[in-house]
Amino acid sequence: MPNPGGPPLLFLDIDGTLIPFGGDPRQYSNAQSGNWASDNPLLARIDPDLGPRLLALRCDLVWATTWLDDANREVSPVLGLPVLPVVPWPDVPEDEQDARMGLHWKTRALVEWASGRSFIWVDDELTDADRSWVAAHHPGPALLHRVEAARGLTSGDVDAIARWIVRVTPDP
Repeated sequence: MPNPGGPPLLFLDIDGTLIPFGGDPRQYSNAQSGNWASDNPLLARIDPDLGPRLLALRCDLVWATTWLDDANREVSPVLGLPVLPVVPWPDVPEDEQDARMGLHWKTRALVEWASGRSFIWVDDELTDADRSWVAAHHPGPALLHRVEAARGLTSGDVDAIARWIVRVTPDP
């Protein structure tokens, strides 16, 4: 686990976040290039221009996805990202009380993994219940940034994340 200091963590989901679920797959630049060489056609939906923009953020990128280590093998190369840490998910079923509260099954694990460190969580399934729980249980700044699954992460989303990082991070 990371220490409480350092730049914010940026927890990245993949499905619905980096791989949008909407539209015609032929609209995506990777699919249009004709150079697509993956067995997974969904990877063609990833905007490779997001990689450099994510790397330019003053934060530490972390995979927060059910893709686990496949994120580094399959998604990182599309975005031009290095191998990133991967949040391991607990092997226990979703807590019934959390489900009744509307809490996402990742929420507790990400707060624990952040270990007090500032973080951004980018996902298409975030709710106000997650924001409230994080505000009550995480001592540092946290931005839970929801993206629309049909659109995925956009340049506007990255800009909003960059502005938040500048607000909460002391100058280097």
